[in-house]
Amino acid sequence: MRATYLFGPGDVAVIDAPDPGLVEPTDALVRVLRACVCGSDLHPYHGATPPPGGQPMGHEFVGVVESVGADVATVRSGQVVIAPFMFSCGACDFCLEGLQTSCRIGGIWGRDGIGGAQAEAVRVPLADGTLVPVDVSEDDERIPALLTLSDVYGTGYHAARTGGVLPGSTVAVIGDGAVGLFAALSAARFGAERVILLGHHESRLALGRRWGATDVVPTRGDEAVAAVREMTGGDGVHVVLEAVGHAPAFAQAMAMVRPGGAVSRVGVPQYATGPIGREQFGANVTITGGLAPARRYIPELLPGVLAGDVDAGAVFDAEVPLDDTGEGYRLMGARAALKVLVRP
Repeated sequence: MRATYLFGPGDVAVIDAPDPGLVEPTDALVRVLRACVCGSDLHPYHGATPPPGGQPMGHEFVGVVESVGADVATVRSGQVVIAPFMFSCGACDFCLEGLQTSCRIGGIWGRDGIGGAQAEAVRVPLADGTLVPVDVSEDDERIPALLTLSDVYGTGYHAARTGGVLPGSTVAVIGDGAVGLFAALSAARFGAERVILLGHHESRLALGRRWGATDVVPTRGDEAVAAVREMTGGDGVHVVLEAVGHAPAFAQAMAMVRPGGAVSRVGVPQYATGPIGREQFGANVTITGGLAPARRYIPELLPGVLAGDVDAGAVFDAEVPLDDTGEGYRLMGARAALKVLVRP
């Protein structure tokens, strides 16, 4: 089959790879209908040293079940399924508590012999705990919207939920990528009175406004902090949703949250530590967020996507065939595309 591999910084290629098959009785084999390039894929793309032979890429996909192992009970051949960005058993204590990203036997795509999602097919371990079947056809026009539930929608929702966004609150969102936009949408849907979106791309800010952002701040650093402080009478915001993952964004978040507020981080940190010390302690600021348990949120968010209440597919502004996935990385790496859909 054809599959996407990373061979070095900026070096993504689609190659002929071994066809996946069932290995364990809890496996499913899924033919990929749509995958995509994630902002978190850009971190290794810009600087990782993959293992010899390359690194399978991609962790978001919607597909059709081709076959299942003898012990699989909740999905069957022919069903369209959503796969979250990590696989999980669904039965351990962490999974039952809704923290599937800490599953005791789970993992992530593209590691330890499991293929990546930017491919024609994927072997899905722990299929019963991982896959969510959806009653749609494989050519349904909502497939791209369903794909956002693999990661970016659930991650933005996780930011707003763990940040404790309440009706009437004021929220700042740092980052106008896909996760930041879904964080803004989720904050608005949680009832925030004011959602301030910080970003630098007019087309993305326009989508943010459409999804519920009441204000935009197109500046950076101290200037952005000053703007948010001025907009809030000098106090800062109740909740900051940080969807970038770089140290300056975290420092910016800490500088614009009000006493007693919360900073929810869902951008994958590209730093070892951040500004958590006496100032945070004295102001009673909560630091929260983390790796989103997308599998937990899919059933909560799915009805709105199916009903069209949320135009989640609008986050995709470019599409490439699988063999051109490298071009998708180039577009996103150059900030020429918000999120690229991959069609096998």
